[in-house]
Amino acid sequence: MESKTSEIQKVRDSSRRIVRELGFMKPTVAGTDLPPSAVHSIIEIGGNDGLTAAALGEILNLEKSSVSRMLRKLIDAGEIEERMNPNDARSKLLRLTARGEETLLAINRFGQGQVAAAFLHLSDAQRQIVVAGLSAYAEALQSVRAMRR
Repeated sequence: MESKTSEIQKVRDSSRRIVRELGFMKPTVAGTDLPPSAVHSIIEIGGNDGLTAAALGEILNLEKSSVSRMLRKLIDAGEIEERMNPNDARSKLLRLTARGEETLLAINRFGQGQVAAAFLHLSDAQRQIVVAGLSAYAEALQSVRAMRR
């Protein structure tokens, strides 16, 4: 039991440090003037053309009202646009504008730079462990959330 508690504490500590090092304690992230939820939205919309607000909320694990407010700000800023959903007139599909595409490129450059810089301090074997461990941990956290529904 002691070992498991120690492992849990180490993961919690590492998670907090990762969040801080990636800049998520600041009001804006990824070299943009956008909050974390907006940055994540741009990434998801850019990678999933035709995403609805409801689907985005599910992916980001955010409440509908929070997603609506954030999307309105991104639309007003010219980062995203809505278009009619041919499959469901009650919902709209989200798409990046040209400005949003530029923002996504900047976000990706910033994020890739952060990871590449950190990887310079790791051996090949350590990088493989990080990739496998973070992937497994993220999937496990998603599984827990899915089971709670």
